[in-house]
Amino acid sequence: MSGNKETIRLENLVIGYETKTVAEGINASLNSGELTCLIGPNGAGKSTLMRTICAFQKKLGGSIFIEGKELSDYPDKELARKIGVVLTHRPQIQNMSVEELVALGRSPYTGFFGRLTEEDKRIVAEAIDMIGITSLKDRMIQNLSDGERQKVMIAKAIAQQTPLICLDEPTAFLDFPSKIETMQLLKKLCREQGKTIFLSTHDLELTLQIADRIFLMQNGTITSGTPQETAQSGALSSFIEREGIIFDKLQMRVKISR
Repeated sequence: MSGNKETIRLENLVIGYETKTVAEGINASLNSGELTCLIGPNGAGKSTLMRTICAFQKKLGGSIFIEGKELSDYPDKELARKIGVVLTHRPQIQNMSVEELVALGRSPYTGFFGRLTEEDKRIVAEAIDMIGITSLKDRMIQNLSDGERQKVMIAKAIAQQTPLICLDEPTAFLDFPSKIETMQLLKKLCREQGKTIFLSTHDLELTLQIADRIFLMQNGTITSGTPQETAQSGALSSFIEREGIIFDKLQMRVKISR
């Protein structure tokens, strides 16, 4: 990954709420061309970290730099050209076609009236084609399966043309083949478009196989590194292992003893 550019840098970051610190002293980077998966136990603060990086929630201390500039220094419209966000919850949208929803990704560029130029339309069509949902473009959002809807939301983020895409549990509602397909698609975007993709997930086995880098969040801190580095440091074992559950560092697999 050595040739990849740093997109986000976290320096002594403190996250949480006015009355509660969730994690502190976070120092880590997200790089272009890399798929980084955020894992950790429930309640560790994964969603808080994701919301803070996406500017949905204020940090309590430290710094977040996006392409060398402090997050708080970005005006909203400029920030919308830097970060694309795909959330877990199903969009509460009715009577809008797939093509129209993907086109909303162009809103940071279209001005007050939101009219699409020919160039905007080309970018929307390319995003739809890239995600492989051209056959769905005229379908209404409410008539899509969970897997199809998730692909549409990813296409919208692609049409937004941001260097960073953050996804909060993008495989949460998907069946297993769709989980694999979605993760492979995100990896492909990193490789072919140099995107920085940061996602939270509970799909540990998939993460170990497909992530370039892992952020393991537990006990108020973050351990970051490649899956192999995180395994060799013992951090993955401390997260995974319980009575009857063993983590095999060599095979990078979770085993259940009988």
